[in-house]
Amino acid sequence: MALFRYEAFNIQGQVVTGEISADTQTAALSRLQEGGLTAYDLQETKEKTKKKSSALFSARKVTFGDLSVFSRQLGVMINAGIPVTRAISTLSKQTSNPTMAGALEAIARDVEGGSGLGDAFERHPKVFNELYVSMLRAGELGGILETTLLRLAEQLRRDKQLTDSVKSAMNYPKIIMIFASVVFLAMLVFLVPIFQGMMVEGAEVPAISAFIFAWSASIRKFWYFWILGATVLVVILLTFISSKTGHRIYENHKLHLPVFGEINLKSVIARFCRTLATLLEGGIPIVQALQSAGPTAGSDVLAAVVATAAHQIEEGRSISAPLEQSGVFPPMVTHMIAVGEESGTLPELLDRIADFYEEDVALLSRQLAQLLEPFMLIGIGLLVGSMLIAMYIPMFSSLVGSAATGG
Repeated sequence: MALFRYEAFNIQGQVVTGEISADTQTAALSRLQEGGLTAYDLQETKEKTKKKSSALFSARKVTFGDLSVFSRQLGVMINAGIPVTRAISTLSKQTSNPTMAGALEAIARDVEGGSGLGDAFERHPKVFNELYVSMLRAGELGGILETTLLRLAEQLRRDKQLTDSVKSAMNYPKIIMIFASVVFLAMLVFLVPIFQGMMVEGAEVPAISAFIFAWSASIRKFWYFWILGATVLVVILLTFISSKTGHRIYENHKLHLPVFGEINLKSVIARFCRTLATLLEGGIPIVQALQSAGPTAGSDVLAAVVATAAHQIEEGRSISAPLEQSGVFPPMVTHMIAVGEESGTLPELLDRIADFYEEDVALLSRQLAQLLEPFMLIGIGLLVGSMLIAMYIPMFSSLVGSAATGG
């Protein structure tokens, strides 16, 4: 998409200047006319291309925190009476994330050129997902854009808290496993040869010790084969997981893992309920809300269940019945959803469910770290201890044999 600089007359006959992005010059003229502008000078500029090429090296992922701060600031500025285009342009200069800054600059130009707010945001799916765009459209049509943005900010803030809780639970075992692997590898490469050199030549070596000595020698002599093999193994594993079959197997088992499965399930349900509540409070119809909330929950299994529920709702069924039949949602969740449907307080009850499960995930994450810590330390101790014993046995055997011979 190219960038065009224009000079045009507005409806009042005043001269206005600005920039607009479009595929062709004809498309740019059409968009300006749709916005009530009559262009008398329209020239393509290469500035955007330069910005893009320089931004390739500073590209950074837009996080929940970035989106939450932006949504809250934009809502406050619009509520204070600042025009949307000016507010977005100002925030693009304030954000420290270059990826988001570039997207906001383009959005400000598009809106200034006559594009709808939802359409402008939709052109940047890597920054603003379908949920975000749907909420913006609903807020724009309903005349409650600032309220919608503040709801989105709160939703994103809670999403960040939930994601951080799950990451804290998953990161601790990963760190311990990496540390144990590094210690074990260092012992094989540096410590085992020292012990092996201290042995008496011709002494009998137990099978476990001989295996460790051979393993150490193999890693030291043929390290490039080990690195190549490990790389190939990782590539094969990642390729399988990213394939349809591997992804399906992973998704089917992710929610049923010991301990971690419970954390995953509760975090997925919390995210789904919070997102659905936000969409319903923003005025999105129930079927469309379900279709948007399902894929953003973080589980293909739950997304498929929600898609089925949305289809059955179109046929006249309630929300709670298909969710209950799926077996994915706990009875407490489906019961509260049924009560919310009957009483007309579904968004409020969904928020309560999300609050409950978010607190439960945070508690489980802390308990998991406390539970795993002693087991991980014992495991590392056993690993190091077993290695040392396997190396000391032949030394002791050699010493005992030498003493017996000398005697």
